[in-house]
Amino acid sequence: MATLLNSSFLAACRGERPARTPVWLMRQAGRYMPEYRAVRRELSFLELCRSPERCAEVTLQPIDYLDVDAAILFSDILVVFDAMDVVVEFRPGPTITTPVRTHDDIAKLRFGDPDAELGYVFDAVAACKRALANRVPLIGFCGAPLTTLSYLIEGGSSRDFEHTKRLMFSEPAVFGRLLESMTDLLAKYLLGQVRAGADAIQIFDSWAAAVTPRDYRTHILPHVRQLIDRVRTAGVPVIMFARGNAALLEQIATTEADVIGIDWSIELDDAIRQIGPGRVVQGNLDPMVLLSNPDTIRRRVLDVLEAGRHAKAHIFNLGHGISRHTEPALAKLMVETVHAS
Repeated sequence: MATLLNSSFLAACRGERPARTPVWLMRQAGRYMPEYRAVRRELSFLELCRSPERCAEVTLQPIDYLDVDAAILFSDILVVFDAMDVVVEFRPGPTITTPVRTHDDIAKLRFGDPDAELGYVFDAVAACKRALANRVPLIGFCGAPLTTLSYLIEGGSSRDFEHTKRLMFSEPAVFGRLLESMTDLLAKYLLGQVRAGADAIQIFDSWAAAVTPRDYRTHILPHVRQLIDRVRTAGVPVIMFARGNAALLEQIATTEADVIGIDWSIELDDAIRQIGPGRVVQGNLDPMVLLSNPDTIRRRVLDVLEAGRHAKAHIFNLGHGISRHTEPALAKLMVETVHAS
């Protein structure tokens, strides 16, 4: 394996303290960049996800402009449904036209082979690695079992997760079997990304706040542990990011995740006190800070960096994805402030 020109992100994942704090942004390739919008005028979102060379093009756009310390594959957590014959449409948000809610629906589900049916994702990983030319590491990703399954059951995004929680409460054994099958599919999918060249993996539990800490511990956490453990056998760092429920951090800290992502709903130093100073953390600037002004951005970045010093190591990131309304120059200012501190 060729030596990376910038390995600060991977060093921090291992618990080391590189000379400068590494930084990357969730959704760093996307709608806030005019270069990305130009590509989207040519291709729909799904066409772009399924076009490896164009994926590599947009994955590298923020590397060239922002000078971040890691790239993250441009894709979507729901492309994994292509291995299940589940149709997803983006209008612009994701919509599953045939949600899975009944026993008959569940009986018809097929959990396929990512290696055979998601080759375009692995081709995109390989294309990104070629285009990066060892400048920075590449992060692959997936949705966590709960988050991915909830889209399948709800038929899209949800506020109350009525259908998902009804199944969880009324038929916990059925719900558990679905999570088990989804976890197996996601593990195979992530291991395929690693074989294709991904240097690290992030698991997004975007809808972790849909359930109480008690129900997360009972129904969800065992599958998260299994997914993390299986991916770690590939020898790459795993980042676990559970959004929206700070009360879950102590549970996430019981997993073997190499890095714990912290969202913006809790102060970073409070999060570190909860999970202990011996863990590597990632986060957690409120993305909306980037809609303010240079002085506010610099001040808030320095606050996060200072809090991050209490952890074993710290990877600077936003507490969720960057807003599409962000001025690229202000995102660049944030990265420069991190690197200069």
